[in-house]
Amino acid sequence: MVVLIAVALCSPSIAQSPRPSHSPPPPSSAVSSEVQIRARLNAWTIGLAGGLLEGAPIHFATEIARVVNDGGAMQVLPIVTRGPTENVNDLLYLKGVDAAIINSDSLEEYKLQVPNIQRRIASVINLFPSEVHIFVRPEIRSLSDLVGKKVNFNTQGTAAAYSGPLIFSRLGIAVNSMFIPHPVALEQMRRGEIAAVVFVTSKPVDAFVKGKWEQGFKFLPVEYGSKFEDYYVASYLEPEDYPNLIAKGERIATIAVPTVLASFNWRPDSPRYRRVARFVDELFSRIDKLQAPGFDPKWKSVDLKTRVPGLERFQAAQEWLDRASPVKQTSQQ
Repeated sequence: MVVLIAVALCSPSIAQSPRPSHSPPPPSSAVSSEVQIRARLNAWTIGLAGGLLEGAPIHFATEIARVVNDGGAMQVLPIVTRGPTENVNDLLYLKGVDAAIINSDSLEEYKLQVPNIQRRIASVINLFPSEVHIFVRPEIRSLSDLVGKKVNFNTQGTAAAYSGPLIFSRLGIAVNSMFIPHPVALEQMRRGEIAAVVFVTSKPVDAFVKGKWEQGFKFLPVEYGSKFEDYYVASYLEPEDYPNLIAKGERIATIAVPTVLASFNWRPDSPRYRRVARFVDELFSRIDKLQAPGFDPKWKSVDLKTRVPGLERFQAAQEWLDRASPVKQTSQQ
């Protein structure tokens, strides 16, 4: 069948006919115009690695493109990828990718492979924290009770599937790790087949807000300390987040993984640096549009000045902030 189709497409009656030799060439002005369009698009277009279709990162990438592209000075192409961890790989090696949304701790996987990883990638914006939710059955009272038990970390490619096992390793808690969709795991957890599920995502999570849970199901605390200072930040789960699971006046200590808009750390004298620098200028000068109604509410908590653990800021981003908030020099007597 494939051969027949190929033959058919090569038939003179079907295949595209070559231009007759007597056809006039296109006007030089038309050729020049096409060259200019091609040059302009390629000069001021960046590829932004987002994430899985169902995840928050691709949603943020799309909103970034919507605002930046509206300015007309450049074009951002959001790219569906295999997730924030794989995005580091794309940022390092994939042609056409100038920026990516990553989780800060995804750099850990590349330390041995790329010893200078933190000099090759720079942060642009600390987008939002993804809180660690360790949700357990009633009989589980502490993290040590999970040793040897079945714990689900969601499907491969998700933030939980990467960060969850890494965090448990740092805590010294060896569990029977599972990687199945969380909705399936939650039902198994209700039946007692799984001891815990680990979500790594920004709060609140619908499964815990809207779900009906019997008494005793709860979140376990994760204390922030020296084990987590390199990539993580301290956070809390509070009654306002999960009124049916956390009592008034109580708060559950946890850690959060910063989700970061990052760029390859291009040399300042390179064309791709200038391209990302223009992207930074267009994005930063329109951040108020992203914080307006019609966009994800998490944009309202984004502070351009917030630093990312483990990453230096992209030079053009720091320069933009310096221009926006110049430091007043004072002479010392």
